[in-house]
Amino acid sequence: MKKRILIMFVLSLFVLAACSGNKETQKEVDDDNGSQAKEDAGIEVDKGLLNVEVTLPEVFFKDENVEEMIEESLAEGVKEVTENEDGSVTFKMTKKDHKKMLTEMAEEIEGTVDEISNDENFTSIQDITYNKTFTEFTMVVEREVFEDSFDGFAVLGLGFSGMFYQVFSGEDMESTEVTVYIEDGATGEVFEEVVYPEAFEELEE
Repeated sequence: MKKRILIMFVLSLFVLAACSGNKETQKEVDDDNGSQAKEDAGIEVDKGLLNVEVTLPEVFFKDENVEEMIEESLAEGVKEVTENEDGSVTFKMTKKDHKKMLTEMAEEIEGTVDEISNDENFTSIQDITYNKTFTEFTMVVEREVFEDSFDGFAVLGLGFSGMFYQVFSGEDMESTEVTVYIEDGATGEVFEEVVYPEAFEELEE
């Protein structure tokens, strides 16, 4: 799961760079990064006056080529990337670019919802709605078909997408939750409720 978040984050930076047309390739890594070392192992988003810093913990880069990833990010328009003493990596961008990145993420989530809703392989799913911040999704399904299929995997995708958006918006990772309600299309009854990240932890057990 962590590796998927890293991949999606870097890809979102690529999309942002393509939209802005910024092809800056100069690497700006600050060697004196003691003040930026993070004690918290979670993702951190620091919104300053002009810039936003997103810090991913060391565990996200296990078995990854960090130097290559840094070079690719800089080449795609990230303002500055710093590898910290504790192994975490900080991506620095302007507030404008961070806002664009979140807009791109939101569009990707909306596209994912549309794909799931219209995917012929998810035969039980009739509709999916969500709130503006992607903290709640409601999946309307044909209950009998849903309970006798693998359509529940779509719930995982929604939960992951919502958590991803919350974290990079700057929400506290420890308190962030995304809830997916499963509603019977025939009766309007919510017969199942899946809460993330709790559901992720259950999958890992």
